[in-house]
Amino acid sequence: MKKIKIGIIGVGNCASSLVQGIEYYKNNRSDKPVGVMHKELGGYSVSDIEVGFAVDIDERKVGKDLSEAVYALPNCTAKIVQELKSTGVRVTMGAVLDGVSGHTQQYDEKLRVVISREKETSMNELVHAIKKSGVEMLVNYLPVGSREAAYFYAECAIRAQVGFINCMPVFIASDDKWIQRFREGNVPCIGDDIKSQLGATIIHRELIRLFEERGIRLTHTYQLNTGGNTDFLNMLNRNRLFDKRISKTMAVQTNLTNQLDNRDIHVGPSDYVQWQKDNKVCFLRIEGRQFGDIPMELELRLSVEDSPNSAGVVIDAIRCMRIALDRGMSGDIVEPSTYFMKHPRIQQEDFYGRKLLEQFIKEEAVCLQKLSAAEGDYNGKTSI
Repeated sequence: MKKIKIGIIGVGNCASSLVQGIEYYKNNRSDKPVGVMHKELGGYSVSDIEVGFAVDIDERKVGKDLSEAVYALPNCTAKIVQELKSTGVRVTMGAVLDGVSGHTQQYDEKLRVVISREKETSMNELVHAIKKSGVEMLVNYLPVGSREAAYFYAECAIRAQVGFINCMPVFIASDDKWIQRFREGNVPCIGDDIKSQLGATIIHRELIRLFEERGIRLTHTYQLNTGGNTDFLNMLNRNRLFDKRISKTMAVQTNLTNQLDNRDIHVGPSDYVQWQKDNKVCFLRIEGRQFGDIPMELELRLSVEDSPNSAGVVIDAIRCMRIALDRGMSGDIVEPSTYFMKHPRIQQEDFYGRKLLEQFIKEEAVCLQKLSAAEGDYNGKTSI
């Protein structure tokens, strides 16, 4: 089986967990490896994935071997493996654009991004480097709010003729104009905004759906998240949260038959707590009315290492992208996007999303609308 060669945009905590995880599972030959949804997916195992290209803008990462860069500050995620062998992949200086929020520069060097003094790489230069590296897809791990930068690298993917997996909340694989650009370029994309393996979003979605199915009328809900990684530091700039709030809120709202008034739902990051590092804590509350119009409420606290939680899904999205490339597909790849992402073009309940994904893997994929209509459960809900 041929290797899957990927490029990474942004060597932050999520990239660190992904790269470490690939190495970890290469050495874990268990029949049922812990923390993996699919040991094999479409004939591809985790050990078939290798990184052939990486981009960042931090001076502690640019020019370094990827094996060093994933452990460099301000990364702070838990170590899956204590040390990585040299990869031979030198981290390339990218384009800054809107990838760094100015407020982060007020913090000390251990916390903030330190922009490299190397000359920024142009789009033409990056496209040439991507092609030369031989990677088949780019995994976008840019910070929240980096809309201009995300568009820049999506365009790089189209010009370099490689797949694009958008793990952050800028709307590309769910945007009609970008989908058309990818179709015209004969390039596939999966996105937008990765849904963690077992994170706040998927738990929130499942619980509110359970409330509805059991006849409870929802009245209010919130999801508050705190963390101490650079993602939470970046999100202290509320001006960068517009797409993030839409993505997270719609991921919850679209799982409801009767959506809540915007005044009755709040979903989003709450605050930066430095000592939490890459640990993310979610405080979730759901209020409703049960039998006899009697009030009830549920409160839940979830604590999870944020970046491995992301990598546990990206590892499958990568293999699904390879399947799409093998099949010559282009534009948004609906089935993996629907199950893996918070803001896909078409939102669907996770139960059906998983069914679609398994059909896609087995080459039995059918149109989402046809499947849902046949089961009487499609109600036309889409992302905004």
